[in-house]
Amino acid sequence: MSNQNSAPARPVCFHPVFPALLTPVIGLATLLLTGARASGLTIVPTFDVTITSDANAATIMATINKAIAVYEASLADPITVTITFQEMTSGLGMSNYSYYNISYLDFYNHLLADKTTANDAVALAHLPGVLNNPVTGSSTININVANLKALGFSGYTSGLPGGVDGIVSLNTSLMNLSRPPGSGSKYDLLAVTEHEIDEVLGLGSTLPAVDDPFPEDLFRYDSTGTRAYTNSGDNAYFSLNAVTKLARFNQNAGGDYGDWWTAGAHTPQVQDAFATPGVTPDPWVELTALDAIGYDLVIPKLSIGSVTNHHATLSWPANMPGYLLQESTNLLSPAAWINSVSGTTNPVVVTNTAKLKVFRLHHP
Repeated sequence: MSNQNSAPARPVCFHPVFPALLTPVIGLATLLLTGARASGLTIVPTFDVTITSDANAATIMATINKAIAVYEASLADPITVTITFQEMTSGLGMSNYSYYNISYLDFYNHLLADKTTANDAVALAHLPGVLNNPVTGSSTININVANLKALGFSGYTSGLPGGVDGIVSLNTSLMNLSRPPGSGSKYDLLAVTEHEIDEVLGLGSTLPAVDDPFPEDLFRYDSTGTRAYTNSGDNAYFSLNAVTKLARFNQNAGGDYGDWWTAGAHTPQVQDAFATPGVTPDPWVELTALDAIGYDLVIPKLSIGSVTNHHATLSWPANMPGYLLQESTNLLSPAAWINSVSGTTNPVVVTNTAKLKVFRLHHP
């Protein structure tokens, strides 16, 4: 029997970010590679009076809504997640949510039933469909309310004020409220908001407590491909297959163990444990992680606008940042794909004088 309702929701409060310490034809000559499906995720925000009474309320709410739009465009799960957004005067960003302790095998079976992407296939190939989880060997796992919804579980509530699935707190006094322009000494409100939304949706680790893992802990390995569920050392990576290291986990006790490493030279990312001022990262590895723990990642659709002689306007959803256009005149050779000169420009007018040219979207 499933124990999914046997334990009450357990509230947790994270401080995860800290200030820095084919198909249409164009002119019979150009093809588009597409493959999209409609997004179903809905995030319903509630704005606390600390935001609505702020002199910059309109800008703050617009940026939060922009962050929400990224997840609604990127995740296809037909669920509604409710989040209260509020301001705070310490730290940089914080998320509150509740989680339940459920059967690992129930979790695995729901994850298997939810398999929709290549990421899911790889992740499931490296998870055992047995009674006990592969991290601690116990028969249970921790999972928060929004993630339970994404996997098709029902009947779970957060117990948070207003019955919302999560609360996100933001110290907007330290942030650039919109992109661009901005101060090089301040942090990006959009990225911080995305970081906290990621945690409400389910990213995070049970560490430093060596307790039943969260779903993201199932993909925590050291550099040799061995599971690394420990708060000691500095050798932990996020990987779907124990080989390809998609990100490095933070092992600094001052930050969250489910966030990314920032202890040395690194490329700033949304889920960094310690944020970098003056940068504007967009989520990508984070979306892959959400895909692996039970959400359904959307493949953006490349669309044709206007078509004229040897010219066409190509575009894809504006709320899916980080993609760039690639092109090829030879589908038989994988090496023939090259980045278009337009890069991430969206929409873009492309020109083709070749007999055949194929376009696709690529995320580095």
